[in-house]
Amino acid sequence: MYLYDSSYILVLIGALLCFVASGYLKKTFKKYSQVRCQSGISGAEAAARILRSSGIVDVKVERVPGNLTDHYDPRNKTLRLSDSVYDSNSIAAVGVAAHECGHAVQHNRGYVLLKLRSLLLPIASIGSKLGFPLVFLGILFGLEFPIPGTDYILSLIDLGIIFFGAAVLFQLLTLPVEFNASGRALHVLHDYGIMGDTEVGDARRVLTAAALTYVASAATAALQLFRLILLRDSRRR
Repeated sequence: MYLYDSSYILVLIGALLCFVASGYLKKTFKKYSQVRCQSGISGAEAAARILRSSGIVDVKVERVPGNLTDHYDPRNKTLRLSDSVYDSNSIAAVGVAAHECGHAVQHNRGYVLLKLRSLLLPIASIGSKLGFPLVFLGILFGLEFPIPGTDYILSLIDLGIIFFGAAVLFQLLTLPVEFNASGRALHVLHDYGIMGDTEVGDARRVLTAAALTYVASAATAALQLFRLILLRDSRRR
């Protein structure tokens, strides 16, 4: 009853946001995957050039299976490009490769928000797994724990909300990190002569579509957190 009340509409809104953003990204990526970059270089070649021109010589570029599975791993300084990006010389592929290079440059330059996000990752990972189960158990059993030295009583629901809040904070920190990486990518694509002005504009459309998926994910997480707070307050009443 508590998990499927009127606040469940927030879950449906979040699911719709993610569905629309994902569909728009796939549509935009497919469109510009069919437009060849005039320089003729592949995503992997563009990544190698950007890294080299940025003075980064300790980052490996590897292929990773899948579609749109591209990412930069700061733990072992590896930039992984998906099958649809690695060998492709399309505007979409080169734009995505440049974006991932943007993360490598952030790491190399010590970008503060990337550091904060990396520090928060372990807590956010735990929070995303434990948040909802703790709230559910709190609703079922109503367990509460007094905090020593204070008059405040912490319920299991409160604990779940705190854990999930860490995951939401991680999602929110992801937004400026992703937008910054895209901004760096668009600058280097032009400055290093990889794309012309018109092509950079097309690459911007691809990266904007990708950024919208992060916005949708963050909004969905925030809606879910708000719903957990509503469930807690409803139970207290």
